[in-house]
Amino acid sequence: MLSEQSLPVVRATLPAVGGALDRITERFYGRLFAAHPELLRDLFNRGNQAGGEQRKALAGSIAAFAVALLEKPDERPDVMLSRIANKHASLGVTSAQYKTVHEHLFAAIVEVLGEAVTPEVARAWDEVYWLMANALIAVEARLYQEASVPEGQVWQSMEIGERREETADTASFVLRHADGTPTATFRPGQYVSARVTLPDGARQIRQYSLSAAPGHPQWRITVKRVDGDPAGEVSSWLHAHARAGDAMEVSAPFGDLVLPEGDGPLLLASAGIGSTPMLAMLDHLAATGSTRPVVVVHADRGPASHAHAHELRRLVDALPHGTLHLWYEEPADSGARTGRADVTALDLPTGVTAYLCGPLPFLRAVRGDLIGRGTAAADIHYEVFGPDLWLGTDN
Repeated sequence: MLSEQSLPVVRATLPAVGGALDRITERFYGRLFAAHPELLRDLFNRGNQAGGEQRKALAGSIAAFAVALLEKPDERPDVMLSRIANKHASLGVTSAQYKTVHEHLFAAIVEVLGEAVTPEVARAWDEVYWLMANALIAVEARLYQEASVPEGQVWQSMEIGERREETADTASFVLRHADGTPTATFRPGQYVSARVTLPDGARQIRQYSLSAAPGHPQWRITVKRVDGDPAGEVSSWLHAHARAGDAMEVSAPFGDLVLPEGDGPLLLASAGIGSTPMLAMLDHLAATGSTRPVVVVHADRGPASHAHAHELRRLVDALPHGTLHLWYEEPADSGARTGRADVTALDLPTGVTAYLCGPLPFLRAVRGDLIGRGTAAADIHYEVFGPDLWLGTDN
């Protein structure tokens, strides 16, 4: 909660600060990487930096947090904080790094806004920053404790036990410990980070959902090759070089889009490679003999592009109250509808909880359709692969 002194200052200056956040975050990252080039080389996603997505996501999260402080002072935006904290934990972010961010972020604010940043304004926004930072630090400390690792020390060397080509541009990798010890448990829907050393010496990190249920002696991730450099530099490297028997640096599992306990009805809706966390959820439901109603929706370009298509059908068929609805953009003799996924055409059970994963346009469309048919916003959960550009919007 903001102090009585800072509340009116933040309220009065939010339009100016919010309107300049894109320029502020651009200046911030420029300063940060000039002072600490190792952060761009070994921590931040160079593809997201080059495309500007990370800058927009940071601006959106700061604005959303400040608005929450003003409009809902007795509540904390836990959903947003959890999503950011899980991503930070999967990267091994430490509490000390928030001081580095603070230094360069506030220098950028002064550079962009100039004399408008009076001591009073600086104190108020400093309070906003540390309220958000300390909330994230607390959540991340809990995540590290639950993962049984010291702060930031999330990395382990694993061995690729098997590589399988799922489609022309998608491969799955089975991961195991070289000494044969069982892999750690996780919650269905979570992801791990993979860190690879690229030809220029950079150690770049990307997150990949665990695409099979916990309980297996090994983990599995599924990687779709992304074209372009630097956006696809990690996935392209894995496709070109990672083979069975190779070592891979992998983080502990994190992520908050996880299968809920209980027996309530579920909607699992995905598009493209967004099916991977849903596969882990379905695998777990099938393995535990779940009888809960589960409606599965998946959209893809066509049968040849649909990774794990046969596995998806098998898992849904294993559920006594599971139904599968496929949409392919390309007409195909596969039992799938043609076009984009349309949940308004489905008979959804009352009280359904929805889990969505896929490209942002897909998420927006499905969520809008669900709300239009009466599903409560609190019952719709989503995962974005990459910076969450939805944080600063009315999602």
